[in-house]
Amino acid sequence: MHEVLGRSAFVSLTATAIALALGVPAGTWLALARRRGRRVLATAVNTGMAVPTVVVGLVVALLLWRSGPLGELELIYTLRGMIIAQVLIAAPLIAGITMAGLQALPADLPDQLRALGANTPQLVWRLWIEARVPLLAAAMAGFGHAISEVGSATIVGGNIHGQTQVMTTSIVENVGKGDFDEALVYAAVLLGLAVTINALLTSVQQRAAAWAQS
Repeated sequence: MHEVLGRSAFVSLTATAIALALGVPAGTWLALARRRGRRVLATAVNTGMAVPTVVVGLVVALLLWRSGPLGELELIYTLRGMIIAQVLIAAPLIAGITMAGLQALPADLPDQLRALGANTPQLVWRLWIEARVPLLAAAMAGFGHAISEVGSATIVGGNIHGQTQVMTTSIVENVGKGDFDEALVYAAVLLGLAVTINALLTSVQQRAAAWAQS
């Protein structure tokens, strides 16, 4: 139980951190850019938010399969492969929420910051501070999407005992065997983990919102 729980937390937290590192800058660029092609990319991000996770898992598995284009990396049926799949699942969601959060700020705020002498890094940092509540919501959504994912985890990870089995795939396996008591235990632990981490993020989010209103 502890091993499976630790593996689930490691994969999902790592994937969320990487997805944040990719999704927040991408969402920021989409919110601020005025270049041609931006609308196409924004549409792609919004589409990525709705792609079934099992489809993402299938695509990643085909790429990582031993006969696939990335087969030499030997990432299929590994935790690293599972992390890649979860990053591809969470990153569009984080990028989309970031984009929407920044676009909800006053339209003239970037121009005001530039008029005050802010360079691009300073401008972006200030916008992130102003949009910290949506950004925290993006982190919460990304983690929730990753920790509850089962389709890609099964396809890419293979649910190998002692190696790639995580909480969600363990639940599915126990239900398939008719062991509902064991499945319920794993489900309760998984729910508790998700609630605990999201409660911490919500606490930070609410404090940030209260500080913004004061």
